[in-house]
Amino acid sequence: MISFTVRLRFKTEDREEIRDALRAATQASRKEPGCVTYIPHIVDGDADTILIYEQYKDSAAAEAHRASAHFKKYVVGVLYQRMLERSVENLHALE
Repeated sequence: MISFTVRLRFKTEDREEIRDALRAATQASRKEPGCVTYIPHIVDGDADTILIYEQYKDSAAAEAHRASAHFKKYVVGVLYQRMLERSVENLHALE
């Protein structure tokens, strides 16, 4: 299982465009066969910061996600174009 979080910060004036793109990306990502979980969050107290928790069945599924048309359209085409900051945390589940 591949798990990670992505934290993105945006300008306040881009808030609606970001949320619309994120809703579309979420809907499409959840339909991917290798997607286990894709949950975007607005950070409490900071409405311009988004945290996305993602899980994929394996690294091939995560790569397929990044290669998908919806990732290119909504994530690369909108989110990456508007973001001020981005950080990724790779996670390892305790067993």
